[in-house]
Amino acid sequence: MDLSKIKTLIDFVGRSNITELTVTERDVTVRIFRSLPDVASSAAEAGQKPLSMPSSAAGTPSNAEKLSQAVKAPVFGVLHRAPAPGEPPFVVIGDEVEEGQTLFIVEAMKVFNTITAPRAGRIVGLTDIDGGEVETGDLLAEIA
Repeated sequence: MDLSKIKTLIDFVGRSNITELTVTERDVTVRIFRSLPDVASSAAEAGQKPLSMPSSAAGTPSNAEKLSQAVKAPVFGVLHRAPAPGEPPFVVIGDEVEEGQTLFIVEAMKVFNTITAPRAGRIVGLTDIDGGEVETGDLLAEIA
């Protein structure tokens, strides 16, 4: 395996959410590890992306926010918060949504998976990722 392939693999691991990659080519095996930074946030400790919260909700959560339902990524892929580049996002914090309303699109292997609201409510948390990779189970939004 040549040095340029190894550098490409290292760059890939650095840009993605994976923590370990093992590649074998002919008789050479390369293992690349990446440690996760220490973060006090419980979402980060669980391997989830932090959510944006409105300033009024940043302090003590209200009863409605304690009863919020998480919307998680069903597949690994590229998250799109809008239907097309340059268009407004499907939802923003504070929006009222109906059950079944489109919240995101996750592009996986050229297949566009629509992520819908599991129930009606108000968006109280929303990921900052747009056009970036998400892992299966990553927290994308919270509906109260």
